[in-house]
Amino acid sequence: MIDLSLIWVGIIGLGVLIYVIMDGFDLGIGILFPFIKSSEERDVMMNTVAPVWDGNETWMVLGGAGLYAAFPLVYSTVLSAFYMPIILMVVALIFRGVAFEFRFKAHRTKALWDLAFIWGSILASFFQGVILGAYIQGIKTSNGIFAGQWLDWLTPFSLFTGIGVIIIYAALGCGWLIFKTESQLQHEMFKLMPKLVIALLVVFVGVSIYTPMTHPEIAARWFAMPNLMYFSPVPLLVLLFSVLIIKDCKKEQLNDITPFIYTLALVFLAFTGFVISLWPNIIPPSVTIWQAAAPESSQLFALIGALILIPIIIGYTILSYWIFRDKVRVGDEGYH
Repeated sequence: MIDLSLIWVGIIGLGVLIYVIMDGFDLGIGILFPFIKSSEERDVMMNTVAPVWDGNETWMVLGGAGLYAAFPLVYSTVLSAFYMPIILMVVALIFRGVAFEFRFKAHRTKALWDLAFIWGSILASFFQGVILGAYIQGIKTSNGIFAGQWLDWLTPFSLFTGIGVIIIYAALGCGWLIFKTESQLQHEMFKLMPKLVIALLVVFVGVSIYTPMTHPEIAARWFAMPNLMYFSPVPLLVLLFSVLIIKDCKKEQLNDITPFIYTLALVFLAFTGFVISLWPNIIPPSVTIWQAAAPESSQLFALIGALILIPIIIGYTILSYWIFRDKVRVGDEGYH
């Protein structure tokens, strides 16, 4: 018998992972703006994602729609628990999106739109990290209804994960710019990347120490078989890919896509650690995916639509990245 709940968890999980990757380096470019003072180089940075940035956010919509269709209890509980950071994240994304469109048309106010782009990117990333940290800490429920306080999401750990997501997205953006640019801008990104990787390692270590110490149920999952067998290679692989990124950046080798690929590997490892920590709960600490699932008839009806739409989304995403696959240089017409 097919377990529709597992299929939907896979679809939503894939959508979240793709969003984190694609909108991650997209947001990372805005986070990196303060490190680059040249207006021409900032134009290049924006032009590397200008044709695809709004399509990247399709995956966020897919994740939210998937939750609403397949796990309505999760949708209602998570939104009730995290209304404030979600609203602030959306407002930041709106400012950032408007800045994307207006910055290329502005002259006297271009610096203001730069600030809107920078802070929209930073705050959107920060509140995504806050939501992640608050979600890991767990949501208080009673009879399937959110029973906590409206500021439960605001804790030292969620603030730490908020900063951590800013660093992760900055590293993704840096790797993307190494791949998509050249000359002085690429050289500056090569120099910045090792510092971001070291900061990223600090974040990983902090989360890895704090989470099992404060959540015995997560510690039990980490150190119980067979999870221990699955989880034990993760720290070694994180260290390996971090060393490879730093090594390649110091060489500034011709194969300039490898820092980006290795950073993607780090994000994937972090994602697998997140899944192992919470599985099979979808509302931490105690509501499982089967307890929160919609009726099978609803899941099946939504799945038919998803199986039609997802290949279309994947198709136009691949096409857009293929069309705009070349490097972006100073002086290119870019996005207008």
